[in-house]
Amino acid sequence: MDFNILITQLSELFSYQEKNPILFSSGQFLLLFTLFWGIYLFIYNQISARIFYLTAFSLFFYYKSSGIFLALFIAIIVINYGAGLWIERVEKHKGKLLFGFIIINLIPLLYYKYANFFVDNANALGADWLRVENLILPVGISFFTFQTISYLVDIYKKEIAACRNLLDFGFYLSFFPQLVAGPIVRASDFIAQIRKPIIFEHEKISEEEKNTNSFNYISNAELGAALFLIVKGFIKKAIIANYVAQYADLVYGTKMGKAAVLNYSGFENLMAMYAYTLQIYCDFSGYSDMAIGLSMLLGFKLLDNFNSPYQSTSITEFWRRWHISLSFWLRDYIYIALGGNRKGELWRNVFLMITMLVGGFWHGASWKFVFWGAMHGAGLIAHKWWSNQFKTADWRKTRWWNFCAWLLTFHFVAFLWIFFRAFSFEDAFNSIWQMLTSMDLAFVEPFMSARPLLISLLFLGFYTHFVQTEHKKRLQIYLYSLPFMGKLLILLATIQIAMQLQSADVQPFIYFQF
Repeated sequence: MDFNILITQLSELFSYQEKNPILFSSGQFLLLFTLFWGIYLFIYNQISARIFYLTAFSLFFYYKSSGIFLALFIAIIVINYGAGLWIERVEKHKGKLLFGFIIINLIPLLYYKYANFFVDNANALGADWLRVENLILPVGISFFTFQTISYLVDIYKKEIAACRNLLDFGFYLSFFPQLVAGPIVRASDFIAQIRKPIIFEHEKISEEEKNTNSFNYISNAELGAALFLIVKGFIKKAIIANYVAQYADLVYGTKMGKAAVLNYSGFENLMAMYAYTLQIYCDFSGYSDMAIGLSMLLGFKLLDNFNSPYQSTSITEFWRRWHISLSFWLRDYIYIALGGNRKGELWRNVFLMITMLVGGFWHGASWKFVFWGAMHGAGLIAHKWWSNQFKTADWRKTRWWNFCAWLLTFHFVAFLWIFFRAFSFEDAFNSIWQMLTSMDLAFVEPFMSARPLLISLLFLGFYTHFVQTEHKKRLQIYLYSLPFMGKLLILLATIQIAMQLQSADVQPFIYFQF
């Protein structure tokens, strides 16, 4: 009987389960990664074996996330490998060839993510179309589609050479830490790392060798940073985001087909807005932290994807700190490609709006995401106008102004997150209406008495977000300096707290849906 249970558990571990996708914050992943990493430590300096082993595990990881869509993903790898070589070699009609392959890359994304959106809108306008039923979105399709497009465009612009080895290209596109929810990794930042020897600090090398660029050198400090990022990301996702999500779901959810927001006071809706504002940051930045940390443990370096975005004092600064890889992708491949600021102020504003509309629509097949993008575009345009009008004003340098600018920016972003979370425009506007018309402060004391853990985690989440960088670095150094048993106890305590606070349902990362 015990043997049968073991066989069943192993079968579940190595098979795709639609209702139980593999998550960095799950015990299933921790077990798989421990087994994988134990073997990896013996082969990481055998370059060909390392590439094959990592690619195989990455494809298995994608299978655990998306099942049969692994076949689609492999087809995309093969097609774009050939496309890169073709675009690099031809001279005639190179632009048309690039355009054709961009369309080929967009077809799966447009079909799986946007088919129902277009059909529904056509039906609303009177067209008699059949709805495309039961479309399941392949996990991470938005992320790896943007990666393939940037790869082909960079080859077209002769900024990088096409990858000569299919396995190397497959490794780049499938690298599991960033595969299903980013960061969006540029080929120029990553492909050069693939075949470099990996040297950890405990391996003896000279100071002169450290300064060369012929291998991936991972210092003890960077290993400490990796462990810190993994633990920090786990806490953000499995403890803070998952718990505050339960309250956000309560307010923004539906009951008997009706939105719940009108059943809650203005103050309760305000707290739901703050809860989701913290949830989406901790959820997504937590994934990015773990992805970057896991990559470093494997000897590869990914760029930071978040830089305390809620500390921003303008919407422009926010987009330089939030989802940095997407912000730079939109800037380089849409805004600058359209003309950027080279064609005057009017066209600059038009290009900004188009870029943010694309960014909004990339996030979801719904008009509320388009509206979200449009409002951020309007915010960027307004900030650029304001900055030009008052760029020499002395009062802009005062602490009082910086505080007001931060408060305005934070709440502009937070209010727009309501449209991101709510099921419809009506729900979003009803929630805001409750805040404006039903803000009774008599709810504050009973709310805090009834939900002390929620209040504590909201405070903890926002407090740690605003902690200065040097304090975070000191904590990182302290964590790494602990003996092995100390690190193990912290990890076990973190996992135990997460298990105590988790809800019954699986809580996938928010950006899996994008």
